[in-house]
Amino acid sequence: MTAGPAGGLVDLLAPPDRARELIARSLDWPSWCLTRRQLCDLELLTGGGFSPLTTFLGQRDYDTVCSSMRLSDGLLWPIPVTLDVPDRVLGTLGADGQLALRDDEGVLLASLRVTEVFRPDRVAEADAVYGTTDLCHPGVEHLLRCTHPNYVSGVIESVRMPAHRDFRDLRQTPSQLRAEFARRGWHRVVAFQTRNPMHRAHHHLTLEAARRVDANLLIHPVVGVGKPGDVPAALRVRCYRALLPSYPDGSVLLSVLPLAMRMAGPREALWHAIIRRNYGATHFIVGRDHAGPGSDHAGKPFYEPYEAQNLLSAHAEEVGIQMLSFPRMVYLPDHDRYAAEDDVPAGTRSLSLSGTELRERLATGRELPEWFTPGEVAAELRRSFPPRTGRGLTIFFTGLSGSGKSTIAESLRDSLAERGRTASLLDGDLVRQHLSRGLGFSRADRDENIRRIGFVAAEVTRHSGVAICAPIAPYETTRREVRRMVEAHGGFVLVYLATSLSVCEARDRKGLYAKARRGLTPGFTGVSDPFEVPRDADLIIDTADQPVSQSVQQILDLLQRDGYLPADRMKQAAG
Repeated sequence: MTAGPAGGLVDLLAPPDRARELIARSLDWPSWCLTRRQLCDLELLTGGGFSPLTTFLGQRDYDTVCSSMRLSDGLLWPIPVTLDVPDRVLGTLGADGQLALRDDEGVLLASLRVTEVFRPDRVAEADAVYGTTDLCHPGVEHLLRCTHPNYVSGVIESVRMPAHRDFRDLRQTPSQLRAEFARRGWHRVVAFQTRNPMHRAHHHLTLEAARRVDANLLIHPVVGVGKPGDVPAALRVRCYRALLPSYPDGSVLLSVLPLAMRMAGPREALWHAIIRRNYGATHFIVGRDHAGPGSDHAGKPFYEPYEAQNLLSAHAEEVGIQMLSFPRMVYLPDHDRYAAEDDVPAGTRSLSLSGTELRERLATGRELPEWFTPGEVAAELRRSFPPRTGRGLTIFFTGLSGSGKSTIAESLRDSLAERGRTASLLDGDLVRQHLSRGLGFSRADRDENIRRIGFVAAEVTRHSGVAICAPIAPYETTRREVRRMVEAHGGFVLVYLATSLSVCEARDRKGLYAKARRGLTPGFTGVSDPFEVPRDADLIIDTADQPVSQSVQQILDLLQRDGYLPADRMKQAAG
């Protein structure tokens, strides 16, 4: 049974004596270390944020949620919350079906007595939930490329919440937040969903929303998993805190939500409303393109601008929360105020700043206008987003053996040093000798090798350094995983050396291709194992007919154009 008691909050935490018993017994159970997304889902299941769910969805509920946004008992629930595991985990289950759910440090969080296993049609799930199978949609990409083939469900008993070392004073469960509202005497609470820093337009919108319904305000940002490339949670929370003094005393509360967003647009807006109802909100702000992931491969938005508002409006009474809808806000400089875009009289001058322009201003060191963001927020953004010339960066080469990766990478490292940026080189052969010693050349081992390179590169980038990576990296999914790891901390440039197989084979000084052709090296990329051409390369270079210096110059030109190298130094080098 998936649903908990109607109208109540689910609490899956076992009593202390039972928790100690589960911890002791779990030593004999197989384990699954939860992914970051799964950790978020388990936390919200355990504390009641996903009420009425009491476990990950079984197939019957999964099918009805995908097809009709309802659990099998008819309760409204728009997003599948599932636990995906690889085949090897199923092979370790004993007759009792007990599975220990652990964090990445091996700490037991919950036991799951598996009662159901099924293999979903994930393409059909993407089409039903996201309305598309386009891999440009981050939710679709995660579902189709990063999700394991088996979904499991059963009885969950949690022994502890996932550990957090940040924002501890802001991490309230639904019952704790409801109790705090009661203590403050708040009977009407407007919840504001955000995964971005708040600027003046957001401040105006939230003040207007609270005034409109005579309510207090809950700023409830997502700090679990957002869209790749989002502003880091720690920075966003600093920005929210910097903005709090600008609200009337006693009118606002900041609390963080450990949610893994799916970016499912209309369905997600409905989901967010149900979650905020569980946390005690009576009203919920839904803006233009709520939880929208952007545009598809053809440049068309995945969802219509007010599609989310329309869906929630149709179900607001059933959800039990009142929706407050707002269009996009723009600044009227001649009147020094913000207004809804739809209400601006014809001919009135208005200003707005897109997310793209904001990121470009931060990247190039340009000032953020005062009309757009308060000085306190701008200072936090500037401190965490210095100009790209001082920001961490990974340059990741991919291409066949013999395409020139190592040679160009070494020359690039030296050229960057001449221009004042020291780089760490993670070459494929050297990594195999030191970082990945013991790994073979199966697909799983190759993927693990690239993940290790990505982890080190991400750490170098996080500390404002430059990492140059030069593995073969033949698989698209793993390259994208590395991009996500690095872009959480800084810049990522993918350079594809598109040198043909025939040219690479002719260059072979070690006889690797000859061995592969004779069947002595199974799974050799380009011969007996595929190379998946990247579709997201930032630069494509064919090294067949051009010297190394020209290839390096192409990369330097790209780095200058994107702001990672100052133009004046490049001009000096050219002179």
